[in-house]
Formats: sequence, C-alpha cells, structure tokens
Amino acid sequence: MSAVASAGALQRPHTLAGIALVVASTACFATLDTTTKLVSASVPLLMALWVRYLFQAAATTAVVLPLRGWRIWRTRHLAWQLARGLLLLASSLLAFLSLRYLPVGEFTAIVMITPLAITLLAATLLKEPVSALRWALVAGGFAGTLVIIRPGGSTFGPGSILPLALVACNAGFQVITSRLARTEDPVTMHLYTGWTGTVIATLAVPFVWARVPDPWLWGGMALMGLMGTVGHFLLILAYYRAPAATLTPYLYSQIGFAMLGGLLVFSHVPDRLSLAGIVMIAVCGAAGAWLTVRERRAAT
Repeated sequence: MSAVASAGALQRPHTLAGIALVVASTACFATLDTTTKLVSASVPLLMALWVRYLFQAAATTAVVLPLRGWRIWRTRHLAWQLARGLLLLASSLLAFLSLRYLPVGEFTAIVMITPLAITLLAATLLKEPVSALRWALVAGGFAGTLVIIRPGGSTFGPGSILPLALVACNAGFQVITSRLARTEDPVTMHLYTGWTGTVIATLAVPFVWARVPDPWLWGGMALMGLMGTVGHFLLILAYYRAPAATLTPYLYSQIGFAMLGGLLVFSHVPDRLSLAGIVMIAVCGAAGAWLTVRERRAAT
C-alpha cells in the first residue's frame, strides 16, 4: 500500500466521524428551532432567549473550566469576540421572530443560503474573485428563497423579510468566525459567544418577564438550551476531525430534520412551490460546498 493510500485509510475514519457529528448537530439545531416555534407562542421571546443562552453558557463553563482552567478565557481579540457574540444574539432573536411567521422547514432552507450570501459578501466587499459557476449558484439560491417567500403573494408579509435579516447577521458572524479561527481556541470562542448573549439578555429580561402558564414550557426552554449547547459542541468536535469544506455539504441535512419536525409537531407539509424553493437552495448550497472542496484539492 502506498504512503498516500495509507494516509487516506487513516484519515477516512476521522472524516466519517466528522460527518456523523455534523449530521447529529443539525438534528439538534432542527429540534431547537421546532421547540422554539412551539414555546415562543406562549412565552415572551426574550425570556425564552435568556433561558436558552443561560443554559448554554452555564453548561459550557461547567464542562470546560475544570478541564482547561481560567486560561481558556485568554483572547487576543476581545472586541471581535464580543462582536461575534452580539451578531449571534441578533441572529437568535431574528430566528425566534421568524419562526412565529414561517414553518420550520421553509425557515431553515432560507437560513441555509448564508454560505451563498458570504460568497456575495466576499465578492462585493472583499473584492475576492468569484467564478461564473459560483455566481450561478448564488443566483439559484436566492431564486429559491424568492420562491419560498413569494413577494407580492398572499403568503408574503413583514415576517417573510426577517429570515433575510437573519442571513445578513449570520453571514457577518461567519466572516468574523473564520477570521478568529486562525488564532483563537474554538472553545474560547464558544464561551465568549454564550456569555455575551447571556449578559445582554439578562439586562433585558426583567422588562419582559411574565408568568409561565404551564410547567412544560420551562422544560421546553431547557430543551432549547440543551439542544443549542449539544449542537454547538458536536459541531466543534466535527471540525476537529475533518475540514470545514468537507463537512459543509452535510449541514444541509438540517433542512430534512426541520421538515420532519414541522410534520411531527405541527402537521405541516410544504406546498409544491415551497418544496421547489427548498430543493433549489439545498442543491445550490451543497454544490457550492462541493466546488470549494474541488478547488482546494486542485490547489494542493
């Protein structure tokens, strides 16, 4: 067996483990979104958001601090860490609001155009070269989004715009993440993200606090925190085992889990046009990730 073949054989189990962890993380995130839609119908959004972030921050700190000590808080870029946390908090708030108006599957598909939006951001702001094929994939993804939200149609309303604002915040979050990942520990990033959201939500939650009518709603909010925490941990573990370009196509499995959650909990099945838009986004997004893998292999 050649050295290259031996290396491939050694790396393959790690790559498969990374893929399995990514798929598991998308199941957690789809469960988080489905639970959010269910809980936010009866609980103020900021209350639910506060519980979700507090759970994540406390659980992460309890696990990490005994293992890594206080040095895990050291960062070279505190301002960027805080900006990243603010963007994720804004993304979470926009997600909570969006889920009040949109089914889980359609919402998830729209959010999945974020990698395509990052391509647009890189071309317009960072002046990075973008191939004609990538432009076609970006156009296809945005066309799929328009098919889902249908501007001018009877289903279109102010709530349909919220996921697009979420995509903009999420794209900024991803750009900062890619910059920080060059020098920062992913666990440190995770801690700062959780506590930034927790502190800001804690300052706001007294103004919206309300009595929770049913005990199961507290369980639902705890489940949101658990799924967010576990999902992010699984994602970190996945990126330790395989390159991001290899794993990105599998993130689109979240659309399938989200549609399943919408069916099981809300008995919702996307109509034909929405389903066509979902497929367009998934195909264009996955094709963009595959193109990234091919380009990186050609460069090596």
